[in-house]
Amino acid sequence: MNLEELLASFVDADEIELENVSIDTEELILKVQQALIASGAPRVAGVGVQPELAPLEYTVPIREYKGSVAEVQLGATKSEGGTRKKVVKLGGQKSLYWFEGGIVNRPVVTFDVFDVAPSLPRAIREHVEDVWHDPAEWAKKAVKMGADLVTIHLTSTDPNNQDSSPREAAKTVEDVLQAVSVPLVIGGSGTPEKDPLVLEKCAEAAEGERCLLASANLDLDYKKIAKAAIKYKHNVLSWTSMNINDQKSLNRLLFDEGLTQDQIVQDPTTGALGYGLDYTYSIIERMKIGALKGDEELQMPISCGVTNAWGARESWLNNDAWGPREHRGPLWEIMTGTAVLMAGADIMMMLHPLAVKTVKDIVLSMTGEKKSRKIRYEDWLTV
Repeated sequence: MNLEELLASFVDADEIELENVSIDTEELILKVQQALIASGAPRVAGVGVQPELAPLEYTVPIREYKGSVAEVQLGATKSEGGTRKKVVKLGGQKSLYWFEGGIVNRPVVTFDVFDVAPSLPRAIREHVEDVWHDPAEWAKKAVKMGADLVTIHLTSTDPNNQDSSPREAAKTVEDVLQAVSVPLVIGGSGTPEKDPLVLEKCAEAAEGERCLLASANLDLDYKKIAKAAIKYKHNVLSWTSMNINDQKSLNRLLFDEGLTQDQIVQDPTTGALGYGLDYTYSIIERMKIGALKGDEELQMPISCGVTNAWGARESWLNNDAWGPREHRGPLWEIMTGTAVLMAGADIMMMLHPLAVKTVKDIVLSMTGEKKSRKIRYEDWLTV
């Protein structure tokens, strides 16, 4: 009896056991597989033949949390003392994941706009160069391209740029407020000596609009920014550099100045794909979990500067071996945005219209507002 005939005799057997046999194992595996196929015996999984799997019933694990994330409102309508036609609410989570049922406000996108034309990669520049000398028109275009909010970066106030005055910056904010009806994030130039003065003046010019002043940090006069937010009815972005203990310390200091949880949004810094994104993900997730466990110093929404993706050389460097930059750039921003979204970001600062659209489509799919294909979990094992 040859091997094929021997195996055929065990077609109905649950297992085949050979004793006192000395044979090359690799050859045995190959011949057993071929013999089983030829004989019509049950197929063996793992050697190029896929088993038939019964449909799986998957039940998502639902957890309960004792804490929650504060809800922060950006923008104010006419009845609330502002001029915005709509407001945006961040946070309010009582669970970590959408399927746990405790998330009420979907993540949103704010589009970066600058008061002076910056040096931008061509992949972005070609979409905005017709308006980038006019921040008000740029803001209008940003809304048309899908922005839920607009972030105006007052980079001209940098002494190494144009050193424009706080009053000039405030005029720019007024122009942008008149141009669009969505809430605003007001950013300085990143100059510790100048930003508190700029943000204070802009807060006064936008009194009652509930803007987000970006940002307070440990390296500047955060007290001035906090006082301006309270006096003129705004919110404050609490920014630190990938250090959860620094984040807690800064939030505590802002509380001491009189700000409440519903006036603070946190920014732990976003590392781009390949440049610290994994650490950013971990920090955001730890902050969310800490908030849901009841840590009051972390119970605020989280903002992420997804546009940091464009600082990665892989997103813009001309290298034919990496493929066209026009594709790489948006993909780098999309992957960075998707990662922080999965980690728990509430608001994402973005730049490329395709990246904005793609990330927003993912958000709408998560909330059920956009239909997505049904997943067969068993396909993960057989395809």
